[in-house]
Amino acid sequence: MKNLIIEPSLLSANLLNVKHDLNILLNEQIKRVHVDIMDGNFVPNLAFTPEFVKQLDESTNLFLDCHLMVKDPEKWVSFFANSGADLITVHVESTPHIHRVLQQIKELGKKVGIAVNPGTSLQAILWLLPLVDQVLIMTVNPGFGGQKFIFEMTDKIVELTQLKKRFNYDFDIEVDGGINDKTGKSCLDAGANILVAGSYIFSARNITEQINKLRVLN
Repeated sequence: MKNLIIEPSLLSANLLNVKHDLNILLNEQIKRVHVDIMDGNFVPNLAFTPEFVKQLDESTNLFLDCHLMVKDPEKWVSFFANSGADLITVHVESTPHIHRVLQQIKELGKKVGIAVNPGTSLQAILWLLPLVDQVLIMTVNPGFGGQKFIFEMTDKIVELTQLKKRFNYDFDIEVDGGINDKTGKSCLDAGANILVAGSYIFSARNITEQINKLRVLN
């Protein structure tokens, strides 16, 4: 299994003092952050713009994993690519032209991610797997932070891990939603290697302590 990657989700950070939180992450040798993009259409919430991504890119050396929870992402990927996103993840449910969108991201020189909602079967992305660098298994329904982990999604992670081994794919398996030291362990045991954690990290009094609780799961 690939080494564990902890990816704090900035959706739960203190946006009035985000530089403070980012400095803690950098001091803890965190290399990647998760940036949720929400349009109030595909999901019932709003978050983060290309300008925010650009500011992150200009002020840090963090790898920016931009998770587009937007309808018709083909209209948006170039904006985020040009703003400094390193990896762009789009939902298979968000467009009828998902194959074209993944090609678009790759042509823009960015790493490619595909996301699957809890109610979506892996069959929906089976023929897309050769194109992607990362598969994101949503372990909550997307749109809001702080939700409870859907434990049935560990079976989906196991199924994806089996597909990965069977066809000798090399993509990362990322999980997002309700991740803590207990649910994170279940995901790692099932085959995931990237844990996205938002409220678990940023809602705690001690961010460093929470990060270390996840690190020892590896």
